[in-house]
Amino acid sequence: MSGSGSARRLTLDDFRHEALGETGSTNSECLERARNGALSGLWITAARQTSGRGRRGRAWASEPGNLYASLLLIDPAPLGRLPSLPLAVAVAVQAAIASVMPPGVDVRVKWPNDILVDGRKVCGILVESETLAAGGQAVVIGIGINVAVAPDHGLYPVATLRDFGCAASPDELFAHLFRAMAVVLGDWDGGQGIAPVIERWRSVAGGIGERITVNLPDRAISGRFAGIDDTGLLKLDLDDGGTRLIAAGDVFLMSSAVRQP
Repeated sequence: MSGSGSARRLTLDDFRHEALGETGSTNSECLERARNGALSGLWITAARQTSGRGRRGRAWASEPGNLYASLLLIDPAPLGRLPSLPLAVAVAVQAAIASVMPPGVDVRVKWPNDILVDGRKVCGILVESETLAAGGQAVVIGIGINVAVAPDHGLYPVATLRDFGCAASPDELFAHLFRAMAVVLGDWDGGQGIAPVIERWRSVAGGIGERITVNLPDRAISGRFAGIDDTGLLKLDLDDGGTRLIAAGDVFLMSSAVRQP
C-alpha cells in the first residue's frame, strides 16, 4: 500500500459472503484467501471457531450461537489514513446491533471499537494486516458478537444480545452488518470521509466525561475521558491538568470494569 493517493470507494456490489460451518479463525481464513489472490470485499462467517483470537493474541472462545465474521479489504486506504478504519468499523457494527435490538436499548461504542450494552461488552473487534508477497496490503476486520453465548474473557463484564431481548439470529444480524459496513466504509472512503464518521462515533460513544483507566504496554494511566480528536486519538484529561492523546490501549470505564489484567 502506498503512503499517498486514494483507494477506490467501495459500494455494496463489491462485497460478497462465504459461510463456513467451522474454521480455526475467520481472520486466518481471510488472510489465507488474500495470499491466494482474493479481491477486496470478501466476508467469511463461521458457526464456530476452534482457535479464535482477540487483541494482543488473547484467546476468543467461539462456540455456536454467536456471530463470527471477518471482512477482507485489500489496500483500503493510504497508510496515513488507515488508523481511522477501526472507528468506521465500530460505527457500522454499532448500527447493525442497534438495528436488531428492542426499542430503548442503548448500544454504545467503547474506544476504539468494543460494543457495549448497559455497560457490558457484547462484541469484540480485531483488525489485522499483512503485506502480501504479490504486493499490496491485506487488512482483515474480525468481528465477534455475543448473540446467545457470553464467554467470560475476564477483562470486562460481558453479556449477550439475548439478555436484552434481541430475537435476531446470527444470520439475521449478519445481514444487517453486511449492509451497514458497506454504507459506512463507502462514507469513510479510504479515510477521506473520516470527519462524518468521527461525528457518528462521538454520537454513540460510551463513557465520555467519565473517569477511565487506560492500560498501555508499559503502565496504566487514569483520567477523564474527554472524547477523541479529529484523527480518532483518545483524549485523556489528566489529574495534573494536562491532556494526553492515546493511539492504542485497553480502556476500562471505572463504572464497568471488573478487573484489570
